[in-house]
Amino acid sequence: MATDTQNVDADKEGGGGARKLKGMQASIIAVVALGLSLFAIYVNSFMNIQEIYRNIVFLGFVLILGFSLYPAMKKGDKSKISTIDLIWIIAGLSGTIYILFNYIVIHSVRISQAITIDYVFAAITIIALLEVARRSIGIFIPLLSLFAIVYALFGPYFPGVLGHAGFTLERLLFRFYMTTEGIFGMTLSIATTYIILFILFGAFLNASGASKLFNDLAIALAGQRRGGPAQVAVISSALTGSLSGSAVANVATTGPFTIPLMKSIGLNSRFAGAVEAAASTGGMIMPPIMGAAAFIMAGFLGVSYNIIIIAAIIPALLYYGGLVIAIDIEAKKRGLKGISKDSIPQVWSVLKEGGVLLLPLIVVIGTLLSGKTPIVAGFSGIISAIIVSWLTKDKTNRITFKKAIQTLIDGAKGTIQVTVACASVGILIAVITMTGLGSTLAYNIINISGGNLAIILLLVMVTCIVLSMGLPSTALYIVVAVTAAPALIEAGVNPIAAHFFVFWFGALSNITPPVALAAYTASGISGGDPMKTSWTALKLCLPGFIIPFMIAYNPILVMQTATGELATFMEGLIVFVTALLGVFALSIATFNYFSMKLNIVERIGFFAIAFLLIKPGIITDLLGLGIGAIILTWHILRTNKIKQKQNTASGDKVIGV
Repeated sequence: MATDTQNVDADKEGGGGARKLKGMQASIIAVVALGLSLFAIYVNSFMNIQEIYRNIVFLGFVLILGFSLYPAMKKGDKSKISTIDLIWIIAGLSGTIYILFNYIVIHSVRISQAITIDYVFAAITIIALLEVARRSIGIFIPLLSLFAIVYALFGPYFPGVLGHAGFTLERLLFRFYMTTEGIFGMTLSIATTYIILFILFGAFLNASGASKLFNDLAIALAGQRRGGPAQVAVISSALTGSLSGSAVANVATTGPFTIPLMKSIGLNSRFAGAVEAAASTGGMIMPPIMGAAAFIMAGFLGVSYNIIIIAAIIPALLYYGGLVIAIDIEAKKRGLKGISKDSIPQVWSVLKEGGVLLLPLIVVIGTLLSGKTPIVAGFSGIISAIIVSWLTKDKTNRITFKKAIQTLIDGAKGTIQVTVACASVGILIAVITMTGLGSTLAYNIINISGGNLAIILLLVMVTCIVLSMGLPSTALYIVVAVTAAPALIEAGVNPIAAHFFVFWFGALSNITPPVALAAYTASGISGGDPMKTSWTALKLCLPGFIIPFMIAYNPILVMQTATGELATFMEGLIVFVTALLGVFALSIATFNYFSMKLNIVERIGFFAIAFLLIKPGIITDLLGLGIGAIILTWHILRTNKIKQKQNTASGDKVIGV
């Protein structure tokens, strides 16, 4: 899974796409990648090392891998490392080695008094970091970081409330490079601990054959249903998406299997691609891992990781519930059937054959819920994945010593983008902290809206979608968390609800035109028109655009009470059931069909029912259920009457003949 993420995201988002090295260079880079994985395992288990040193060494490894595996240009040589790449590697490595051996000297001997050579290596390291970011994750993060530096340097020249006293270049370089509040700060710490371990867990789970199990299980569960292959896409993408962390990689991993399957039962290319894009995007908000953003969210909010995954359960179920319902309505509308029963394996047979491969996921979730740290959960998952690979009947799934080495290498390569993003965004976080830009943006958004929460939410929604376009999950969450979330918290939104709101819309940028990377990737597989695929995916995900607003207005959807306490199971269950009914009504209204095409009154009625039920509250729930019963009864009676007339007319024609 980690390898898929790295390769696909590189092709779609990076400067030149990942290289496939050959010969001696491939062997050397494999050793470096293996060294990174072993270092991460060692420092997170047996070795007691200071955070700053762990981050420095980790970034050094990643800079070597990044410049080796990602050419400077798309048309660059994909088979070997160039001389320019070697110069960049030396530059980046020299910067990390310098601070590794001089950090104590700077802070203890010279009492935080930097000298010229410190600033030189700081500049070299930052430039190298932004260049490897451009190559691996695209131009947006480097441009954003450069803008942050310009903003910090030339504060007095910015107009109005955006202006500030300004900072010297020396002070910025010191903060970015010689402290734990810049590129070696909190976000990189999360990458070097939780994220790397879960990427390795995903790689080992994939090596054990779990991906095939996910697909087989999805077919067994949903293949026979109306529009079965589309339901298979939803289940398969939900299972794999939480681990892969990238909507684009998820599409590329599951799409080649699910999209042809959907087309085989009569779904057109546009709809098949849209289903896969929408389902894969949901993986980013699917607990327990949420594309690694869950770990960073817990760090930003200063809460337990368990609180984040519990908060994500209801929104994720509503999102995927809405997709399943929308697909079912569309399949009913088109008269589509499922896959032939003869072609579908039995659930019990699938579980009997490889169900043991689900145990690592159960182990990880159980470890987390028992109160253990994500680090312990990650290790438990890796070890259990290795063990269960030997318990399946398929010998090719067994993780031998040789296969484990290759998995460690693949996992390390899969960390490049997320590590580079976390380190680069450290610059943005440092500038926002130094200048108070987060508070300024929050003040301006609230001021423009006149304090109206609905307008604030709309402004933040647009901001998040625009800022997140083209970014992988970890990077997009960090960007929106430091720029947009403060405005919602300042407006009185529950902090957890605020962070879910911004991350959710950041994730939906993957299917939102014009930069809808997941939809474009799916259209490349399906052969459909990219823009039409994107708009169809947007239509399928319409409930997904409404749920975050409901979270902001009533955080019970993320299991938070008005006082910020954890909600009870019964409170969460009531909200989930009524909101799911609301999502059902919204899908009926959006696709304009239930038993047959709706008339205008019914359609307006279902839209009203949807908004009443999605919004938590006893009064709105009772109103929604009451109106729903009336409209649904009316629709069914009208449908039966029309069908009777059609049957009568058909019978008269037969008699006439």
